[in-house]
Amino acid sequence: QVQLVESGGGLVQAGGSLRLSCVVSGSTVSNNIMGWYRQAPGKRREWVSSINSSGDFTNYADSVKGRFTISSDNAKNTVSLQMNSLKPEDTAVYYCKATPVGSNQEYWGQGTQVTVSS
Repeated sequence: QVQLVESGGGLVQAGGSLRLSCVVSGSTVSNNIMGWYRQAPGKRREWVSSINSSGDFTNYADSVKGRFTISSDNAKNTVSLQMNSLKPEDTAVYYCKATPVGSNQEYWGQGTQVTVSS
């Protein structure tokens, strides 16, 4: 059973930074495509960033490009999202997702709240 646990959310002022972490158990990050998504109140969940299983290819939504950085750590079996220059519109619950390579299955974490005040 793959389980994902996010942490690192909180309240920060606009322009500040947060670092989210997603710890994977029951599998390894090197066997999964890992992604971060977010869902703001009243809005649909949207994709933020992804990293491939080998950790050498990343992709970002235009809204966060240049401000957010995704990374993976095989030793800690963790995926992180460094968020800089945060804006009020980044306020959302952030979710981690794992997609095993070659599989259609998806595993989600419980989410962590990020609130950016203006």
